[in-house]
This record gives sequence, structure tokens and C-alpha cells, in this order.
Amino acid sequence: MKKFLVVAAITLIGCAGPRTVAPVAVYDFGSQRFSADVNSSETAERLRLPASLLVAEATAPAWLESTAIQYRLAYDDLAQSHAYASHRWAASPATLLTQRIRNRIARASQGAVVSTADGARTDHMLRLELGEFTQVFDTPDQSRVVVRFRASLIDRATRSVLAQRSFSMEQPAPSPNAKGAVHGLTNLSDKLIADLIGWLAREIGEKGGT
Repeated sequence: MKKFLVVAAITLIGCAGPRTVAPVAVYDFGSQRFSADVNSSETAERLRLPASLLVAEATAPAWLESTAIQYRLAYDDLAQSHAYASHRWAASPATLLTQRIRNRIARASQGAVVSTADGARTDHMLRLELGEFTQVFDTPDQSRVVVRFRASLIDRATRSVLAQRSFSMEQPAPSPNAKGAVHGLTNLSDKLIADLIGWLAREIGEKGGT
């Protein structure tokens, strides 16, 4: 009986021992260069902003506020969102997108680009509402990436909305997995950011830059 109890105790200790946990891969936008078409000198000249701009932190629905890399299965239930277990973003998609936009606008702008933390006065403010930032599987082996957000340009002196526009784009993911989602969403974000800055340049230019 004593021998049985000893064996049982050893078995329980073995079950309670440490288990190997797969490492989590963490991704961000920072180490990836902007797309070539966004970096061209002709494009940069066309996208220059003549006024100072505050880029507020982007907002997002609750399901996009985490660091999870989200995907949907269109062939099963498109309304349900899933997350990769061993891959995640370094920050929420809204935070990563905000920083990407600030960096890109700073390179294209003739005026200052600041964040809400700077406390500086600017001519305009840009508000973003992220609506979709996911990978969608049409089949188990075929996927695409989708990004949607709404942008509002606000006059800081009058606090009035000068212009508002929704941006949406999708394209095939490089591969049907988490890495494909990361690279696809980053590339797609750069394309939409170029469209966003072009829109800002037109709107601010039409309003005299102040």
C-alpha cells in the first residue's frame, strides 16, 4: 500500500511539473520600410502638407483594442473573429497605425506633426476611427487582408469638422498564416496612408492651409 502511495505521489508531481510553452512571436510596423510607391520623390512632393497637424490617437471597437492578430473564416462564419494563439502585435492595431501615420506625415509635411501628448498648438487635427484590421480566409488555403478606417479633419480654432472620409482597401495576403497577415496588413496600411495624406493635402490646400 505504501509503495502504491509513493508511485501515485510521484505521478502527481510529474503531472504538476512545468510544461513547455510555445514562444509568442511579436510584430510591429517599425522595422518595415514604407512601400516603394509611397517613398517616391514625385509622390512625396504631391503629398506635402502646408500646415501643422495634430494626429490624435486612433480609436477602435472593443474587439480590436487588444494586441491579438485577428482573422475571420469567410467559408464558415464571417461574423466571427478569431485570434492567432502564438502571434500578436506589439501594441493594438490602432496604436501601431497611429504611429505609422505620424511618421509618414512627418516626412511629407512642411508643417509640424504632433501628438496629443505634446500639448502644442496646431492648425488642424486628424481623428481616425479604425473599423477593420483583419485577415479573411475565403478558403483554408486562400486569404486576404482588409483595412478600413474613417478620417476626420478638424479645424482646431473653431473645433468644426472640415472634411470627413472613409478609407477601405483589401488585397491578397502573401500567405495564409499569421506572417501573411502581418506583412499584408502592413503593406496595405502604407497604401491607405498614402491615400490619406493625399486627401489631407487636397483638403488643407483648398482651405488655405490654416
